[in-house]
Amino acid sequence: MSTTQSTKKFVRWTGIISIVAAVVMILAGAVTWATVSSQLSEQQITVSEDADFLAGDEVDGPFSAYAQAEIIDHHALEATGGLTYAQLDQDDPARATAMNASFLRASLFTSVVAYGVSALVIGLGVLFGVVGVAFTKLGSSKGETPALDARTHERIPENV
Repeated sequence: MSTTQSTKKFVRWTGIISIVAAVVMILAGAVTWATVSSQLSEQQITVSEDADFLAGDEVDGPFSAYAQAEIIDHHALEATGGLTYAQLDQDDPARATAMNASFLRASLFTSVVAYGVSALVIGLGVLFGVVGVAFTKLGSSKGETPALDARTHERIPENV
């Protein structure tokens, strides 16, 4: 087998592996997105009516989860006089409210991060797919690509 044939075989197999990886990544990202959405939806959380955006919306996606996390922070700061959990005295009764708000926000932000990671994986899967198709086509092309002169763009004779 010539070097050119082995190179084309390697490029073709790299393309096939990239396409398989693309399919796995797109499916994994989509399953993660759907799982997080269904889990949030099952909690039956509604974005507070006084939220800056998406008020009244069901929390079932990244933007509604973020909106609810932000309004929870707003409500907690109102309840604690603008102080965070760490700033409150240990015996302050408002500390429990700040702690619960912090836990709720962390949970919602975790889902926002999960959405972001799943979107990234889907995007990378699409990119891997495009690269895989290109490599597969390059590795499957018939014949040699003729060498071209960089200045004139004319074919360089093989016996030179």
